[in-house]
Amino acid sequence: MMKSRRVAVIDVGSNTVKLLVAERDADGRPAAVLQRTLETRISAGLSGNPPRLSAAGMQAGVDAIVSLLADARARGPDATVLVATSAVRDVVNGADFREQVLATTGHPLRILSGDEEATFIGRGVLSDPALAGLTEFQLFDLGGGSLECLTFRDGHATQALSLPLGCVRLTERFVRHPEAPLSHTDRSAIEAWVRQTLLASGCVPARPAVPQAVFAGGTMTTARAILGARAGLPMERSSPRLAVADLARLLDEVAGLALSERLRIPGLTAGRADVFPAALATVLTVAAVGGYPAFQHTFHNLRWGIAAADLDAS
Repeated sequence: MMKSRRVAVIDVGSNTVKLLVAERDADGRPAAVLQRTLETRISAGLSGNPPRLSAAGMQAGVDAIVSLLADARARGPDATVLVATSAVRDVVNGADFREQVLATTGHPLRILSGDEEATFIGRGVLSDPALAGLTEFQLFDLGGGSLECLTFRDGHATQALSLPLGCVRLTERFVRHPEAPLSHTDRSAIEAWVRQTLLASGCVPARPAVPQAVFAGGTMTTARAILGARAGLPMERSSPRLAVADLARLLDEVAGLALSERLRIPGLTAGRADVFPAALATVLTVAAVGGYPAFQHTFHNLRWGIAAADLDAS
């Protein structure tokens, strides 16, 4: 019996570096053989003028890639693909980081454009069996550096935009004291900026043109983990439908806590606790502008889209 092709995808994001090793399942969709996430925050300084990766941030990213490559090799992939998104795309020394990765690992790092990132995220979402019957929906993916917005009709993306609304970027720009409770002033500034950017881009209709909204990325994964833990369920068994009212209550709670107190919330990791209030404020502004009462969560985003493209091309 012929061995199924395997591909390893390492996604270098603003807040995390993620690995997916995948192969085709019986239905021809990509299925996970191995997944791992490392919180690195390589993007500290993304809101600077000009934005620049620090030496420490670049080294943390390279170290994470080296670790994940070792994990991937143990699963015998036929191909290994390294991609980077907003954290590397938007800085003045992104090429330096790419050269450092190549010199250390021997693997080229592909820096995706905003359009490429959004397109691959869309392809990844369509590989999720849980969304197989969904043909018209709005898709959002919030990362540390950017918010990806896609509109799907008849199962195809008709619009794909990448906006500089990532939670690390917004925290650095608007949150004056990340270790303290989120002030009303800072929260209002985030919400006003996100609303202005969304309306100017046209990526979220004032009245939703499609009935469903799907959300991917670490913020929604974290919110689902927290709410699942409170229901006594592991995240994978918790409901993928997250009501905006529940997310609003969660934001009110975490916004009122100092960072040291947020770290005690089950499901909220240390690498995300400081940016989580800004991230939830962004999600809720998307909901308010679009009129969405709930979001459907999916784990399938960028790295799943990269894997699907490789497996389809083989």
